[in-house]
Amino acid sequence: MTDPPRVPWQVKFASLALIWGASFLLMKLGLRWFAPLQIATFRIVLGALTVLALLRLTGGRLPRSRTVWAHLLVVAVFLCSLPFTLFPLGEERVSSALAGIGNAVTPIATVLATMAVLPAERLPAARLAAVAAGFLGVVVIAQPWASAGQPDAVGFGVTLLAGASYGIGWTWVRRHLAAADLAGLQFPAALLTVAAGQMALLLVGWWLLGRGGERPAPWSAAPGASGGAEAPLLAVLALGVLGTGVAYLFQYDVFRAVGQQVGSLVTYLIPVVSVALGYVVLGERLGPWQLVGAAVVLAAAVAVSRPGRVRARTPSGMPPS
Repeated sequence: MTDPPRVPWQVKFASLALIWGASFLLMKLGLRWFAPLQIATFRIVLGALTVLALLRLTGGRLPRSRTVWAHLLVVAVFLCSLPFTLFPLGEERVSSALAGIGNAVTPIATVLATMAVLPAERLPAARLAAVAAGFLGVVVIAQPWASAGQPDAVGFGVTLLAGASYGIGWTWVRRHLAAADLAGLQFPAALLTVAAGQMALLLVGWWLLGRGGERPAPWSAAPGASGGAEAPLLAVLALGVLGTGVAYLFQYDVFRAVGQQVGSLVTYLIPVVSVALGYVVLGERLGPWQLVGAAVVLAAAVAVSRPGRVRARTPSGMPPS
């Protein structure tokens, strides 16, 4: 009996780029019917259920260390709850393409967080220069010198905060969970479980505090919902099951096949996919300055993450910062 054919890692790598790049389009579609907090909660809960099911099928188990769970309470905020809420919140004011570009600041934010939290790690001058170039790219995108044509400053700033929160979260992981034995799907399953609890409490509290006004129940449409519910529902379902569940499995398989250094290159394809899908599906357009700034930010992110930088060990199965 021959073994069933395995899907090549290149296919999973390309799928990751498409899934995560498409997540910004899916959030934009979800906003037609749901509030940002609803989108984030449904996404995380569905993702947690998917990864927990995959963990069970593969014979894995959740961690048992109380210390690990205590740190996951913090990590879940910066890697799940905060960015998954901020991205759709920002997309209420800017395009999905621009939100995808905001995600590219993660490696740059990681360097800054490393300097603050892990001062023993000396960073080469070239890395610091790349960080400065990244900030220059952000300024070019924002176009503060222009009286018209620049993106909404608040919306774009929110997406930058979302991307930066990943850098803070992974730095916390490196400092406090590097020695933890969290192999395979154990880490994402535990992470999403904690985040799902956080978001469920936050969504219920948000609803209770706003009762009597225009705030919807957690399961109902947001005020001003337009069009049918089918597309937003499918978008949120895809965000949770594919973008937050299956994607973790693909990511783990790619890292296991070719290592984290090669697997992490998918980060640089995400903005490209988000811009392309925003253009094709939603007709979004980026101005010349925004395209130039995006190229500068992406180049800076690649330079910051080049091999040879000071590295810290991360738990097995976790993506690098």
